[in-house]
Amino acid sequence: MRRLLAALPVLVALVFGGFFLWGLNPDRDPNAIPSVLISQPAPAFDLPPVEGVGVPGLSRGDLTGNADPVVVNVFASWCVPCRAEHAVLTRMVERDGIRLFGINYKDKPEAARSWLEELGNPYELIGSDLDGRAGIEWGISGVPETFIVAGDGTVLYRYVGPIVGPEAEGKFATALAQARANTGGSI
Repeated sequence: MRRLLAALPVLVALVFGGFFLWGLNPDRDPNAIPSVLISQPAPAFDLPPVEGVGVPGLSRGDLTGNADPVVVNVFASWCVPCRAEHAVLTRMVERDGIRLFGINYKDKPEAARSWLEELGNPYELIGSDLDGRAGIEWGISGVPETFIVAGDGTVLYRYVGPIVGPEAEGKFATALAQARANTGGSI
């Protein structure tokens, strides 16, 4: 029994060392977080509008019955990467005609309103997720996260982090083009 207890620290150190080496693997992509929602119906949710923004809230029903896929962006005014991504999303709405819906995650309504007044509001609908419950249902790991949802409500694609820079924008644009070409299939 004493030998087993003496070996326990060594065993714990080996386990932690293994995780450390796994984390340093250059082939591992930390943004490649799997999502159980891919090829599944979007979760059931019904969010009220953000007070004072003048845009309706968002529910699962808004994601269905669309001819083209829609983009659902989870954002917050306190999120610095969301600010950087906002210009890209606005450009996609204006240039590419995407339908952009938002989930305002754990944000004070007055802060979200100010943020949207300052940066502009590219969202057709914005649901206020004050308690973070919808974020849990969507399986987000942080903000921003962006989803492409088919007209039947099936989640086709998930992008973790800000869509900023040529590589990220290209990856997302490719996924959106695939979704438009094959609405209903997974990407």
